Amino acid sequence: MSAFRLLVLSTIFCASVLRSAGAAEVDVVNSPVPVVLQDRFHVQTTNGAGDIPIRVSRDWTFAQTDVTRAVIIVHGWPRRDIDADKDLQQRAGALADNTLFITPQFLTATDVTAHHLSATTLQWQESGWLQGYDAKSPSPVSSFTVMDAIFARLADRTLFPNLKDVVLAGHSAGGQFVQRYAVVGHGEKNLIDAGIHVRYVAANPAAYLYFGDKRPQPDGSFADARASCPGVSTWNNGLAAKLPTYLARPVSPDELENDYLQRDVVYLLGTADNDPNADALGQTCAFKSQGATRLERGHAYFRYITAAADTAKLPQRHRLMEVPDVAHRTFAMYHSACGLAALFDKPGCAAAP
Repeated sequence: MSAFRLLVLSTIFCASVLRSAGAAEVDVVNSPVPVVLQDRFHVQTTNGAGDIPIRVSRDWTFAQTDVTRAVIIVHGWPRRDIDADKDLQQRAGALADNTLFITPQFLTATDVTAHHLSATTLQWQESGWLQGYDAKSPSPVSSFTVMDAIFARLADRTLFPNLKDVVLAGHSAGGQFVQRYAVVGHGEKNLIDAGIHVRYVAANPAAYLYFGDKRPQPDGSFADARASCPGVSTWNNGLAAKLPTYLARPVSPDELENDYLQRDVVYLLGTADNDPNADALGQTCAFKSQGATRLERGHAYFRYITAAADTAKLPQRHRLMEVPDVAHRTFAMYHSACGLAALFDKPGCAAAP
């Protein structure tokens, strides 16, 4: 049996044990990760520097002339689903031949201490990395700045002379990271200037970034939710308060929304991710104001963003794709027909109307 298959079976077994023991995801999040990726990516900023664990499917320190696509995959909240790239390399077939896979791993102090990692290793609070906040040590480097640096490396035409497409994908908390980065991230400009197309794939996130205080209503409309939930627009569900230092000040929601509407974004939703009591769904009023389940929240946000594009008289560049009968499962979402369409443009998935 291959080492990869053993790893997959071990992951499934561990997940089964956690479910049977009734362990909450937050308990897993607060425990050290069992595996830290071996390689390091150095991020240098004006505020300091640090290293982040990373896996890159090729040596990207010298020219990769046959690479035409890069797929960056951001893990979920527990920081453990770090092998989606390997699963995709096996299942995508020829689609993966000219693809560079990149998997960064955002760690916490618990992880760094448990694995006796170097003091240069960047570490965030448990939910800090997914919200774009600064690392707590060794330097205040935003997790979004890490992605900027990865994008900058990919934009280097001496390393990737034939790169055409970059896809940034994330599932669950990784989906939250990706969707927020698609709104406020600075790194896309380097790629666009180099003639490289960028797509963002947000798979089954628990919530989305809204540009105002309106939230979905039972009749399908949108109405101001501040009366029932005063903190409805607090980051990372809105732009009113507690913003990361990464964001330039003052913040213009209208400008951010206009730019976001013109980006290539795919909302990848599992039709079985519809449990209103799902673990780590988010049950505060800010989360619940977006809908009862991940599936419902995704559909509501797509209606919201579609209406915004219509109002702005912009072409609809965002798409919603559904994965039938799949719940909150990272690998199954990505290697589904719609997952392969979102990540590799493989035919076989019709976007939802």
